[in-house]
This record gives sequence, C-alpha cells and structure tokens, in this order.
Amino acid sequence: MEHDVFTEGIEPYGLRKRSDIGILICYILDNLGKPFLKDDLIEVIQDNELANYFETTNALSELMRNKNVEYVDERQKYIRVTKNGRLISKQLHSTLSLYVRQKATSASARLMEKRKIENENPVTIEKAEGGGYNVNFRVTDGMRDLMSLTLFVPDITEANAVKRTFHKNPERLYSIMLAAVIGEKSMIEDALKELR
Repeated sequence: MEHDVFTEGIEPYGLRKRSDIGILICYILDNLGKPFLKDDLIEVIQDNELANYFETTNALSELMRNKNVEYVDERQKYIRVTKNGRLISKQLHSTLSLYVRQKATSASARLMEKRKIENENPVTIEKAEGGGYNVNFRVTDGMRDLMSLTLFVPDITEANAVKRTFHKNPERLYSIMLAAVIGEKSMIEDALKELR
C-alpha cells in the first residue's frame, strides 16, 4: 500500500492517504448535518489517531480551496460541508473502513454533545481578591437559568478540575442543591449514589 502522508501518531487502522483524510472530513461533516468547530474536527481526527495533525490541516485546507468545505461564520471557526463535499461523502465513503467511519462519527457526536452541555451550562473562573479563584456555575434548561452558584477554590488547577467535573453532569449538581434546599433526603441519597 502506498502512503503519501506523515504517519506519526496514527494507529494501524488510521488513514495513510491524503485523499482518504479529505473523504473522512467530508463524511464527518455530512453525517453531523450541521456546522462544526474546525478545531473540534481536527481534535476528533487527531485524538482518535485517525490521521496526523499536519496532514489533517493540509487536507482541510485543500477541501476549502476546492470548495468542498466552507466557513459559516465571519470569525472562521465553524465549517460545514458544501454540496460538492456531500457528493464526495456519498460516493466515496465506502473507501474508508467501517471502523474508521464509526469511530469518527461517534467521537464527533460525543464532542458535539459535550460542547452543547458547556454552552448551556457556562462556567467562568475568576481570580478572587486576596488569592484563590471563584468558579461561577450556571445551570440552564437551554432557555433560562435554573441555578447560579459561585464556589471558591484555592488554585487554578482545582478550579479547572471543578469545571471539568461539573460539565460531566451539570444536572447532578442541580439535583443535589435542589434536594438540599427543599430538605428531600431521599433525593440527596439518590444523587450521592451516582457518585459511587
């Protein structure tokens, strides 16, 4: 098999032809059916060891030049597949292994869900007067705030850890706080069981 890309950091099932990387990019965007952060797309491909970072960015640039993929915003952060790119996806996706296609689309969908949770439940970290950090949480239902909370932590490492943990399950914090303020012990016990 002839390779025309750098293969550093690629698993044995990863892509070793530049054209295959381009097909995978079109396939991911076509299957998502909506704009996706360019950096997230690159992250999905690289973190899952499907293709080398350098080769992925080159393939993406080539797809943009050929108008198979385009930016959807002025800040050039979100991209989508064009009509030509959808045609590539539909006609050539079978040249990629089923494993690569499934791995890429499931990782993309998980990352999209993660970004949705982060957007709907924002967390900000601010330096506190006198040292330490305030971590500000907001839990929303997508339309309105359900809860706002500020937590003090001593250092930035802990602040970032708290943020990551919160984003794994923002509903859990809301459930625990709601149970605590209404005095519903069984709700607290159920919420705490999830932590075990």
